Amino acid sequence: MLLSRKHMEASNTFFLVYIEVIILLSLLNFQGLNWCGLTSPVVRGNDTDQEALLQFKAKITGDQLKVMTSWNNTIHFCQWRGVTCGRKHRRVTKLELQFLKLSGSLSPYVGNLSFLKELNLEENSFYNEIPQELGHLKRVETLDLANNSISGEIPSNLSACSKLAVLDLRGNQLTGEIPASLGLLSNLKYLSFYNNSLRGSIPPSLGNLSSLEVLALTINGLTGIIPENLGQLANLSYFLVAGNSISGIVPAALFNLSNIRVFDIGENKIRGTIHSNFATTMPYVEVFSIWGNHISGQIPVSLFNASNLNDLQLYDNRLRGNVPSLEKLDKLSRILLATNHLGHGREGDLNFLCTLVNSTKLELVYIDGNNFGGNFLNALEIFLAHFCI
Repeated sequence: MLLSRKHMEASNTFFLVYIEVIILLSLLNFQGLNWCGLTSPVVRGNDTDQEALLQFKAKITGDQLKVMTSWNNTIHFCQWRGVTCGRKHRRVTKLELQFLKLSGSLSPYVGNLSFLKELNLEENSFYNEIPQELGHLKRVETLDLANNSISGEIPSNLSACSKLAVLDLRGNQLTGEIPASLGLLSNLKYLSFYNNSLRGSIPPSLGNLSSLEVLALTINGLTGIIPENLGQLANLSYFLVAGNSISGIVPAALFNLSNIRVFDIGENKIRGTIHSNFATTMPYVEVFSIWGNHISGQIPVSLFNASNLNDLQLYDNRLRGNVPSLEKLDKLSRILLATNHLGHGREGDLNFLCTLVNSTKLELVYIDGNNFGGNFLNALEIFLAHFCI
C-alpha cells in the first residue's frame, strides 16, 4: 500500500518527536537520579585530601602560633603551612607540624590521606587516642607522634602500614600492651615507646623486625622476660629497656649483636651474669648499662677490649671480685660501680684506678658501697696526680 506524501511527512515528524522525547526522558532520568542522590558524584583525590585537612583543622582546639590561619580557601591546600604535596598528582605526601604548640585530638580523617608518607606531630599537645584509621595509610613511612599527651592503646592495625620505617610514640600516656602484630612491619628501623605506661611483656614477634636499628622501650610498666627472638635483630644498634619490671636473664644471643652501640637494661629485675665476651662480641658498644638489677658474678676481664666504651654503669647489683684493668678504655667518661660486692677487703683492690691514666675524658668515678680494701688515699693520690696536673 502506497502512502501519500502527507502521510509520509507526518510519519517522519512523529519519529523525530519520538527520538527527542526519548533523549529528553533519558536526561531527565539521569538528573533525577542525581537529584535524589542515587548516582555517585565524581570526587577527585585532591578534594578528599582537602576535606581530610579541614577535618584535621576542625579538631585543633589550641593554636598559639596561629599556624592554622594559612589553612583557608584563599590559597591551594598544598601551600598550607606544614603541608607538602607530590608534584605529579598534587596529593598530600607530608604533614609536618612538629614543635608548633598545637593542641587537640587527632582526626580520624587523616586516614584518608592515602598518599601520605610522613606524619610528624612531635612536641605538641595532642590528646585522646590514636585513631584506628591511621592503619589505612598504606604509603606512610614515618609516623611521629612523640612528646604529646596521647592516651589509650596502640592500634594493632598499624601493622597494615607495611612501608613504615619510623614509629615514634615516645613521651605520651599510652596504656595497654605492645601489639604483637607490629612484628609484621618488615621495613621498620626505628621503634620507640619510651616513657609511656605500657604493660605486659615484650612480644617475641619483634624479633622478626629484621631491619630494626633502634628499639626503645625505656620507662614503662613492662614485665616478663627479654624474648630470645630479639637475638635475631642483626641490625640493632640501640637496645633500651631500662625502667621497667623485666625479669629473667638476658638471652646470650643478645650479647652477640655486633652492631650494638647502646645497651641499656638498667632498673629492672634481671638476674644472671655479664656475658664473658661481651666486649668482644659487641665491638662498637659505647654505653653499657645494667645498673639496678640482680646481676651477679664477676666483671669480665674482656672488658678492657671495649675500646669504644664511654659510659659504664654497673652500680646497684650483686657483682663481686676484682675490677679488671681499664687501661685501654681511653674514651671512658663515666664508670659507675657503686653498691656491689666488689673487692676482697685487702690491699690491691683499688689497683684498677691506676689503670685509668689513659682515660683523659673521664668525668665521673663512682665506687662507693663495695668491699674495697687497701690504701684508698694512695690509690686516689696516683689517680688525682694524673687528672689534676
